[in-house]
Amino acid sequence: MSKTQSSPILTIIIPTYNSEVTLGVALKSIINQTVKDIEILIIDGLSTDYTLKIVEDYKLEYAGINVVSEKDKGIYDAMNKGVLLAKGEWLYFLGSDDSLYESTTIEEFLGNTSIENNEVVYGNVYSKYFNGSYDGTFTYCKLLNQNISHQAIFFRRSVFDKTGRYNLKYKAYADWHHNINWFFSSKISYIYIDQIIANFTYGGFSAIYDDKAFKSDKIFLLISKGIGKLTTPELLNSCNNYINYIKHERNFFKLFVAYFFKFGLMIFGKITQYVIHR
Repeated sequence: MSKTQSSPILTIIIPTYNSEVTLGVALKSIINQTVKDIEILIIDGLSTDYTLKIVEDYKLEYAGINVVSEKDKGIYDAMNKGVLLAKGEWLYFLGSDDSLYESTTIEEFLGNTSIENNEVVYGNVYSKYFNGSYDGTFTYCKLLNQNISHQAIFFRRSVFDKTGRYNLKYKAYADWHHNINWFFSSKISYIYIDQIIANFTYGGFSAIYDDKAFKSDKIFLLISKGIGKLTTPELLNSCNNYINYIKHERNFFKLFVAYFFKFGLMIFGKITQYVIHR
């Protein structure tokens, strides 16, 4: 299905800040796609190097590049701005130090008939850090312990109307928080496709920043999202992991809530077993 330039099939959003060393590879991987109906949206945080000069040079080669350069509050603020400005039916976030896996990546994605009735489609990324492809099909339990790389996910615009945009409270894991929101939502249809979407470069902000706010709030996500979807043992295991974390944080209120929730789960589990074996 072809779109006009004013309404492309896909917008690729690239947050940048002093990205002169790597940005060219990311842009070239998009420009070389066999599908040309792609908007490239650069959201720059007032770079002081040659990032914007590189963008202007590539605009001479590819007319579908748009750029906004202004002060922001970090990568997720830039991604939120991209959501509001994007014109595409599908949205995709690419790191400035990442690249699309093959020249046919977008063609293969759009040609997959299983995406037609879904609002989120996720695949895999490739990285030497992961010794290959990361990381297959996710489950509720798996997502509580590891994240889906945002470089592996395509979103329809409607997803952000239902889930809201990235929560800037979480400096390194706002994408993980957002992934939990849509993955656990009964309002959003999603599917995994066995395709490598991007080459992923390990060592970005989320790899070095310890997002204590997200780690601290995971139990409340667990309570609000996990009941009815996770098994009692899965909930207990996640709860125990959280308790171990909170002990180091020395937040006694959250520790009390976690133990209260844990004991409630244990009682619920015993009642369930009793009813089953009667």
